[in-house]
Amino acid sequence: MSASSLKTLRDALKRRSFDGAYYISGDDDYQKDDAVRQLIEAALDPGSRDFNLDVRRAAELDAETLGVLLSTPPMMAERRVIVIRDTGALRKDTRKVLDEYLQRPAPDLLLLLIPASGSKADSALSASITQLQFDPLTGDRIPKWIAHHATTELNIRISGPAIELLQAAVGSDLHQLAGELDKLASYMEGRDEEIGEDAVAAVVGVRRGETQADFLDAVADRDGSRALELIPHVLAQPKTTGVSIVMSLTTQMLAISWGRAKLDEGLSRARLSQEYFDLLRETGAYTGRPWGSATAIWARSAERWSRKALDHALDALLEADIALKESRVSSDEQLLATVVLSLCAADERNAAA
Repeated sequence: MSASSLKTLRDALKRRSFDGAYYISGDDDYQKDDAVRQLIEAALDPGSRDFNLDVRRAAELDAETLGVLLSTPPMMAERRVIVIRDTGALRKDTRKVLDEYLQRPAPDLLLLLIPASGSKADSALSASITQLQFDPLTGDRIPKWIAHHATTELNIRISGPAIELLQAAVGSDLHQLAGELDKLASYMEGRDEEIGEDAVAAVVGVRRGETQADFLDAVADRDGSRALELIPHVLAQPKTTGVSIVMSLTTQMLAISWGRAKLDEGLSRARLSQEYFDLLRETGAYTGRPWGSATAIWARSAERWSRKALDHALDALLEADIALKESRVSSDEQLLATVVLSLCAADERNAAA
């Protein structure tokens, strides 16, 4: 979510004063749904909500139905709220009704328009009404989101190391992070203490030293034995697959290759870590781990890999990605073991050459 959108939303919620319509777009469904929920809760009293809330999908609306919805006054309340999802599916005549309404919106109606994720933004709507843009959070913002969600939504505290372990285990999926935090809140119920690493290990089923970040570190350090040992532990973690691991490995090897090129150009190793942070802010690349630990290992490992070994690693990862998506002969664990041996052994050969 952009800083301006966040301020707009927070100001509206704090003042309980709303613009007539909001266009809630972006690719992060969790943040969009959460914004819709907060706006509805702030705009409507629970007692009158059933009478004054309509949630519809655009494809189900014809012009007449939409016209009736937009002209219906609130019942025993200050305002009504209408939520229309997948706005790109509005029919031409229905869209005409909407456009005419937006020229003179009713003061007692809050209209929330939500396009489908991945769809092209509607430039006319985003220009004519208040836009709230929700894009996936970058890796450096995930820890802040975890801490904020824990304290504001669940009234629990969580330590920094526990946040890091949770992010390393779950990744950046906010729906999944919220679900795990809900479990942690239930686990800690009745205890006047913050969530620590032990609680995360008990609830999520991952221990420090057995996360995807630890696996990536082992590969970056060319520790093939350690990486092979971690494969089954990492694959057992929530929503982790061979494809997602190869994606994270590919990001890492591309980053190390980029760093190696920077070092060859004369950049100091001390400066490389900051350059990596700047690169992540610019690209928003999927790291599969907290940014701090990612940039630290990349900067440490860049000079350990030869250019030839890095080229070989990227070729091997491409082959592994294709095999994981097409092959039904080998398991994910077997294919990952093959790629780990290929990456680590190749670099050892080149280092010895």
